[in-house]
Amino acid sequence: MKAIIPAAGLGTRLRPLTFTRPKPVLRVAGQPIIRHAIHTLVAAGIRDIGVVVSDITRLEIQHALREVTDVNITLINQHEQLGLGHAVLTARAWVGDSDFCVYLGDNLFEFGAKPFVERFLQEKPAALIALVEVEDPTAFGVAELDGDNRITRLVEKPKNPPSNLAVAGLYCFTPQIFEVLEHMPPSARGEYEITDGIQGLIDGGAEVLGVRVKGWWKDTGRPEDLLDANRLLLETLETDIQGTVEDSRISGRVVIPASARVIRSKIVGPVMLAEGVVIEDAYIGSFTSIGRDSVIRNAEVEHSVIDSGVLIENTSSRLQDCLIGVRAQVRGGRSMPRTIKLTISDASVVELV
Repeated sequence: MKAIIPAAGLGTRLRPLTFTRPKPVLRVAGQPIIRHAIHTLVAAGIRDIGVVVSDITRLEIQHALREVTDVNITLINQHEQLGLGHAVLTARAWVGDSDFCVYLGDNLFEFGAKPFVERFLQEKPAALIALVEVEDPTAFGVAELDGDNRITRLVEKPKNPPSNLAVAGLYCFTPQIFEVLEHMPPSARGEYEITDGIQGLIDGGAEVLGVRVKGWWKDTGRPEDLLDANRLLLETLETDIQGTVEDSRISGRVVIPASARVIRSKIVGPVMLAEGVVIEDAYIGSFTSIGRDSVIRNAEVEHSVIDSGVLIENTSSRLQDCLIGVRAQVRGGRSMPRTIKLTISDASVVELV
């Protein structure tokens, strides 16, 4: 079985972070989102993965995947972004006659893709869709089921939802879906919707199953979702302290790699530091991940995602619920309010004066 990860979109809801980088390479819990997706697929027994990229996202995606091993990754060009159905159809030649999974790389599942892949391989429907109960179904593709798990109708972002069961970003297909997508017209918004393709399977009499998500599910489409995903993933962190810790207090589950240094500071886990991080005269609070070669000096940070090469120093206020991009700088000055929330794109400089 193969898998497709669509990664050609620009992630406009995550601007300004995605002005300079595509959404799949943004980090949560120490790794680009797309690597979490690949680890999930590998855990489900899938090692042939096609990543659909655009001309804009290709180089960044390629760079983010450079350290991934023991997986066969193929980049597939989608020169026009015409919807998820179009992205899947773009990968048709690569998929060939194989069954395959489509995994939206900005989605995270507590128990991964394995339960859905196993159910698909056992029952062999034309398609199997992960479903999750949501409060506002109008923002999603929504499924209507019969008395069991068979989907009878699937509607994209309906004004009057037939249920509260939303499509959760993981699909399993036989190659039969390509026949439907190939002859399917675009939707009213000019895109080829994967939900329309699945409805075409249903209308043709094919079996399409819906399987409810167990555990938590997170769509990381907005800044607050990235922070929550970081929190959920850090909940499973195990303590691993190898780096230098001098005159400091460490409590809770904390990762400090060999090249990191913590000096005259306090860290309350769960906290993940990457290689080369320097924490000096600082406080790092729970649910914070800090990227490679970042420096936090004379500052307080908690419940935040700090990317690589960041400098935060001399801030008199605690930074909380922050997303700080690559090589950004936050430098303090005169006194400010007690808590500050920031979403800062790559290479930005913020002076708190």
